[in-house]
Amino acid sequence: MHFSLRHHGAVDGVTGSCHELDLGRDGRLLIDCGLFQGAERGTDGAGFDRQRVEFDTGGIKALLITHCHLDHVGRLPYLVAAGFRGPIFCTEPTARLLPLVLEDALRIGFTRDAALVRRFLELVRARLVPVPYDAPFNPAGTAAVTARFRPAGHILGSAYVVLKPGRGRSGREVIFSGDLGAPHTPLLSAPAPAYGCEVLVLESTYGDRRHGDRAARRETLRAVIERSLEDGGHVLIPAFSIGRTQELLYELEGIIHRHGARTTGRRPPWPELEIVVDSPLAARFTEAYRDLRPHWDAEARRRVRAGRHPLAFDQLTTVDSHADHLRAVEHLARGGRPTVVIAGSGMCTGGRIVDYLEALIGEPRTDILFVGYQAAGTPGRDIQRYGPRGGWVELEGRRHTIRAGVHTLPGYSAHADRDDLVRFVRRMRRKPAEIRLVHGEAGAKAALADGLREVCPGAEILIPES
Repeated sequence: MHFSLRHHGAVDGVTGSCHELDLGRDGRLLIDCGLFQGAERGTDGAGFDRQRVEFDTGGIKALLITHCHLDHVGRLPYLVAAGFRGPIFCTEPTARLLPLVLEDALRIGFTRDAALVRRFLELVRARLVPVPYDAPFNPAGTAAVTARFRPAGHILGSAYVVLKPGRGRSGREVIFSGDLGAPHTPLLSAPAPAYGCEVLVLESTYGDRRHGDRAARRETLRAVIERSLEDGGHVLIPAFSIGRTQELLYELEGIIHRHGARTTGRRPPWPELEIVVDSPLAARFTEAYRDLRPHWDAEARRRVRAGRHPLAFDQLTTVDSHADHLRAVEHLARGGRPTVVIAGSGMCTGGRIVDYLEALIGEPRTDILFVGYQAAGTPGRDIQRYGPRGGWVELEGRRHTIRAGVHTLPGYSAHADRDDLVRFVRRMRRKPAEIRLVHGEAGAKAALADGLREVCPGAEILIPES
């Protein structure tokens, strides 16, 4: 398989993943087509100048999706508008989740015309080609190249893509990592080891950091919530509707199960703590996760066999309507009993979490807990950076002084850290001759490159610009 690579996103930041594999006369493949977010959106307010698909879509035989986070699939409407008419290959769980992601993105960023949204989703569903993990398929429609999806452990259905020459063909093998997960991520099996390749396109989101182990993260989560129980405040968790929310619910159910009989100070015991998911979309994803139970890891399935309900326990309340959301914000602003609120968006760029922040960020008894990456230029990054210094953040055009406690649990991002990424390459029996680092900020890429040189001393490590 002889090819060239072009990158249409995730080369100068952590969003907009989109990579083109040009097979010459056998056509071209696109791996992911993600939305730019935060400061990476571009210069105009809506970011349309950056989101527009301006590369040639002619000759693109297929789109291969690694997983359905917006920074990997959010430009799909732009891609279709630019003329793409090919099949969309993905894993079976991703095929179940993708329409939910796109429906929400369309209604927020494109149109509230329900009929138009419905027609686009029907078009996408008609082109989806769900493929089981490790099952070979021919994305170019010829014998030129064979592809496989392998478990990436990032969110349910996530995969890295292995592309190799078809039978009887010569050439190089290439792997696109998508987003790799951390070991011991709730509900998910660890990323499957890769045998090897000649060219590796590797994410680097946390290429300069090391996460704590899961037990330590869980203990920190417990401690932050117990503080809320003790001082009568609330915990606000900005979280993406898919992946992060379900992992948090799983961990919270486990904490309540282990500590259910305890009373913290003079506050109510754990079983009386209310967990609120204020996101209709997150609720739909959680329902889909429950339907996809056969894809859960062994630990999660053992909980179910023991009669527990990791994603549907007694303390869990879901807020659906906007009117109920406003009432919930007002109730917590007046005091209310200690509550953990999980709401989007994950980087505080919009969504219902902003209303909670506006009402509660100036209250010292509030705790804000970040469990995912906060991109530069987002309110989440500003809160994370300036909150511990007593600074301020702009929300909906107004400055708010940050008096709330600010905590970060990066391990719950479900992204591999530096050691995990290096280990992924170290375990390859056939080490890549070329590694392209994408989907990371400059410092993360540089730090990861140093680590990779130790395990692949002969490899050419590239940091593409476009």
